[in-house]
Amino acid sequence: MNNNHNHHSTWDTLDLYFIIGFCLLLFIYVLAAVFANHKNRKWPLYRTILWILGILCAAISLVGPIANRAHFDFTFHMIGHLLLGMLSPLLMVLAAPISLMMKALSVTASRRLSRVLRSWPIRTISDPIASSLLNIGGLWILYLTDLYSLMHQNVFLHLIIHIHVFLAGYLFTSSMISFDPNPHKASFTYRACVLISALASHGILSKLIYANPPASVSKVQAEAGAMLMYYGGDLIDLVLIYFLCLEWYKATRPRAITIPT
Repeated sequence: MNNNHNHHSTWDTLDLYFIIGFCLLLFIYVLAAVFANHKNRKWPLYRTILWILGILCAAISLVGPIANRAHFDFTFHMIGHLLLGMLSPLLMVLAAPISLMMKALSVTASRRLSRVLRSWPIRTISDPIASSLLNIGGLWILYLTDLYSLMHQNVFLHLIIHIHVFLAGYLFTSSMISFDPNPHKASFTYRACVLISALASHGILSKLIYANPPASVSKVQAEAGAMLMYYGGDLIDLVLIYFLCLEWYKATRPRAITIPT
């Protein structure tokens, strides 16, 4: 009984850490928006709303009824995966947090941030191929090994995997669409090719889960979760494709030529 109580209190503590983390992310962004507006560098309200929605998606996936059901129901786990690893990163990338920081910080601090973004470790992991390997490759390891069942028994492993899922999703999304300063400046063709490969890999993985459920997952739950991963992932990816194509179009459309009279 005591062990069970300790187990629950450990998970409750983890929930508390998640809530504190989300509140901090929200506070820092809103504070930066206030600073930017105070400097007359107007920051659009819709971007702040996107950031709040992104944090809400991540919070719903990690704390509350969906997160609790995800421990024993694979379908709910997959809802959490779509929210934390795909929808939340997309909304937060569209909120352009780095651009906001550049506006809110002093010139010296902005230059320092810019140098960090251009450093070789950031350039390496933000490359489309590297970020897609971290993102999709991580999911292959999670679902095709014992890692999935181990994650629900070990709080630390649960924390590390969920942080990885979110950060890898964010890196992957930001490597595809440039709403923030992009350290690698990958060509549109390169990004499009990597995106198509990543989508195919995500689709193949969902079919493998459908056919061969992970350890400790029933066939019925695996089939429902895999279908959710396949079709839900496609819906979010459509939005990503739209923004990549829009950015590509804006960058390559012919400029209007004015003829002097």
